Amino acid sequence: MSEIRKAYNTAFTNEKYQAFLDEIANKYNHRPPFRIAETPLFIPNDLKARLIEACDEISEVIVRPDFMEMTQRAIEVDVPNEPNHSLFVQMDFGICRDENGDLTPQLIETQGFPSLYFFQDLLASAYHNNFDIPTDITSYFSGHNPETYIELLRKHIVGDENPENVILMEIDPKNQTTYIDFLACEAKLGIEIVCISDLITEGKNIFYINKNGQKTKVKRVFHRVIFDELDKRTDLEYTFDFTEDYDLEWVGHPNWFFRISKFTMPFLDSKYVPKCHFLHELENYPKDLENYVLKPLYSFAGEGVKFDLKKEDLDEIENPQNFLLQRKVQYAPIVESPTEPVKCEIRMLMIWEGGNSKPYLVNNLARLSRGEMIGVRYNKDKDWVGGSVAFFEK
Repeated sequence: MSEIRKAYNTAFTNEKYQAFLDEIANKYNHRPPFRIAETPLFIPNDLKARLIEACDEISEVIVRPDFMEMTQRAIEVDVPNEPNHSLFVQMDFGICRDENGDLTPQLIETQGFPSLYFFQDLLASAYHNNFDIPTDITSYFSGHNPETYIELLRKHIVGDENPENVILMEIDPKNQTTYIDFLACEAKLGIEIVCISDLITEGKNIFYINKNGQKTKVKRVFHRVIFDELDKRTDLEYTFDFTEDYDLEWVGHPNWFFRISKFTMPFLDSKYVPKCHFLHELENYPKDLENYVLKPLYSFAGEGVKFDLKKEDLDEIENPQNFLLQRKVQYAPIVESPTEPVKCEIRMLMIWEGGNSKPYLVNNLARLSRGEMIGVRYNKDKDWVGGSVAFFEK
C-alpha cells in the first residue's frame, strides 16, 4: 500500500479536500460538526490479517455459552426480552508496532452497540468520488459492496416490517454529533428518527407522530441511546421506560450495550489485548503504574480516563468495581502526512446473527490523531486528523 499512499499524498490538494467535505455536507443538507480527516487509511495485507485474527480471537470469548453469566454484573438497566447475542459488535484497535517493528493491532475497547454503520458507507463513497482511490481496494468485508451492505442493514434493522413501523431512537437526535449517520440511515432505509421524549406510551404499545402527522405504532426500535447521556439529561421529559415489557422488538438490544463494553476486557487473553484488570480485584497494583491507564466502566468517548497514575490515585477511588486498570497502548505514527506521521485507530464493524454463528466483519471506521489519545479534545487545531475509513485489498 506504500505506492498508493505516495500517489495519494502527491495528488492531494486542499481544493479536493474541500470538495470532499462539501459533498458530505450536501448529501443530506447537514455538515457534520466533527472533523473528517484529509485521508483514508491504506492497510497492507499483513496488518489486515492480524486485524481479522484479533477479531476472531476476541469473538471466541463473546460467543461462549457462559458469556451472559460472566457479564451479568455489567447490566445497569435490565431491559426485557434480551436475546442471547448482540446484533452489532465493534472492536477498536490502536495500530502499534510489536517487538519486531511490525504493525499490529492492540484492542482499546469492545462495543455491543451500533456505531456509524451508515455514515461509513457515505464516507467511503465521498473519498472515492473526490480522490484517486484504486478500485481494487475496499472498505467492506465478507464480500460486500455498497449495495449489498445496505441491503444487509435493511434486512436486520427493518426486517419484514413496514419501514413506517420502525424507528431510530435517540436523545435529541438533531443535536447529536452523529446526526449525519441518522440522516443516512433514514434516507437508505426509509425509517424515521425519533427522540425518546416524543414517544407515546399506551400500556404495552408505543407510538410516534410521523412526518405526516399520523399517530403510528412502533414495532421495531433501532436503538441508539447512550445511557450515560440519558442519565445526565435531567431536562428531558419522557414516559418511555426501558424496564417495561413493551410490544416491540429491539434492533440492537440495550443490555448488550453493557455486556460487550469495557467490562469485557478483563476476560480476554490474546496477544492483541493489553492486560486489563477490574480495579477491585487487584490485591496489589502493578509496580509500573506509569504504563497503565485508569478507565471508568460506564463512560463514553474517553470521558474520565486518567493517565500518569500513582498508588494514591487508585486508593482514593470510591467505587473500584466500576473501574478498569489497563496497560497503555503505544500508538505508532504510521500514516504519512505532508508533515510528521499520524497515529491511527481502526474500529472493526461487525454483525452477529446469533444461532451458531460468530460476529463477522462488514465494514470499518478509522480515526487519525496527533494527540495523546484518539478524540476531538486531543486534536484541536491539527490537520490530517479526525474521522476516516480504512481501505483494504480485496
